[in-house]
Amino acid sequence: MINKLVEEIKKKNAPIVVGLDPMLKFVPEYIKQEKFKEFGANQKGAAEAIFEYNKGIVDAVYDLVPAVKPQIAMYEQFGVEGVIAFKRTVDYCKEKGLVVIGDIKRGDIGSTSEAYAVGHLSSVEIGGNLFEGFGEDFATVNPYLGVDGIKPFMDVCRKENKGIFVLVKTSNPSSGEFQDRIIDGKPLYEHVAEKVNAWGANLMGDSYSYVGAVVGATYPEMGAALRKVMPKAYILVPGYGAQGGKGADLKPFFNEDGLGAIVNSSRGIIAAYQQEKYASFGEKGYADASRQAVLDMKEDLNSIF
Repeated sequence: MINKLVEEIKKKNAPIVVGLDPMLKFVPEYIKQEKFKEFGANQKGAAEAIFEYNKGIVDAVYDLVPAVKPQIAMYEQFGVEGVIAFKRTVDYCKEKGLVVIGDIKRGDIGSTSEAYAVGHLSSVEIGGNLFEGFGEDFATVNPYLGVDGIKPFMDVCRKENKGIFVLVKTSNPSSGEFQDRIIDGKPLYEHVAEKVNAWGANLMGDSYSYVGAVVGATYPEMGAALRKVMPKAYILVPGYGAQGGKGADLKPFFNEDGLGAIVNSSRGIIAAYQQEKYASFGEKGYADASRQAVLDMKEDLNSIF
C-alpha cells in the first residue's frame, strides 16, 4: 500500500492528506436539521449528519488529494452510531480511490495489539469465512509499549500489504514532556525514530517502508534531524494550518526528490467555510470551500521545491 500512496502523491502532485475529523460544530446547520428531522436529534441523527458532511467534502476533493485520515475519536464520541459512520466513511473514500489512513493511535501488547491490527487492517475468521473489519490502508500506532505493541501490526501489514505510521514526535504543545527527554545523550523521539528505521528495514515497498512515522509540522528543526534518521520512512506530518505549520517550514520533512512526507490538514480544510478567507462560499458551499482550501494548500506546499 505504500507503493500506491507514493504513486498517488506523484500522480496528483499533492503530498496532502485530508483529516476527516468532524465535529458537529463544523457541520452546516442545514445538514444537521435535515438529518435531525429524519432520524432525531440524537446519536443516530448526528452520525448521519457527519457522514453526509464527509461525503460532500470527499466528493469535492477526491480528484485533488491522494489520501484521507479519519480520526476515530471524532466518531466514537457518538457511540455505536458514530462508529458505523466511521466505517461508512472509510468505505466511501475507498470507493473514490483514496488511500485511507485510520487515525486510531492504538498500542497494546500481544493478542490485544493483534486484535487492533486485525480489526483495522485485516479480516477476522468466523465459521471458516473471513470478514473485514474497518478496512483502512494504514493505521497510526503508539509505540510506548515497545516492539510488543508494534510487531502484531507489522505482521498484519506484511500479510495484507498495508502500513502503519508510528508516533515519533507529535505536534501538540506538551509533547516534549516525554518525547524530548534526553536519554543516553539523545531525545527520546530520536530513539523511537531509530526503532522505526530498524523495523521498517524488514518491511520495504519499492522505495519506502510500510513503517512510517508521525512527526509534527510545528517542529521543523526536529523534522530535519528525523528525516536523516529515517530515510526510508514516509513521514505523516500533522499540524499544518490551524496548528501553525506553514509550507515554508516543511521542506526538511521531505527528501530531495520531493517525496517522503505527506502533510495533514483537518479543520483547515473540512471547516474552511467557517474561515474569513472562504466565508464567501457560505454554508451551502462548504464543500467548494474545502476544495479551494486544498488547492491553496497544494500551491503552498509545491512552492517549497
